[in-house]
Amino acid sequence: MSEQRRLQALQAALAAEHAAVYGYGVVGGRIGERRRADARSAYDAHRARRDMLVREVRDLGGTPAAAAAAYALPFPVPDPAAAVRLAAELEDRVAGVYSDLVRASAGELRRGAAEALREAAVRAVRWRGESVAFPGLAERAADAGPTATPTA
Repeated sequence: MSEQRRLQALQAALAAEHAAVYGYGVVGGRIGERRRADARSAYDAHRARRDMLVREVRDLGGTPAAAAAAYALPFPVPDPAAAVRLAAELEDRVAGVYSDLVRASAGELRRGAAEALREAAVRAVRWRGESVAFPGLAERAADAGPTATPTA
């Protein structure tokens, strides 16, 4: 595996985490009180993963991708039900990017990517209430695009 391929996969995961952090800001503003702790926990987890990826990119000699000022959401989020759907969508998309990082890496980086994939899949199940057969893979076939689209 080339260092360039590993760096590209890390940058893609970093971009996905930036988008997830932004998306959970929206979720947190719309989610009902009963699920607010879940949204806060997921937000914190994505911030921690983002920060870890910044360090990984720097360790490989790269310049970490910056977050966009804003991201286009996949659908309007006017209420708590839509916020729950958005949270599940964010997790599905992050899982897809981490499945790419698993394929592009080895050793400790691969273990970390697999753990991030597992965590995203578990959060998606919690949000959605049901699971998919291969988290991170089925979603990639349906949506081969980036996690979210920067709008600025």
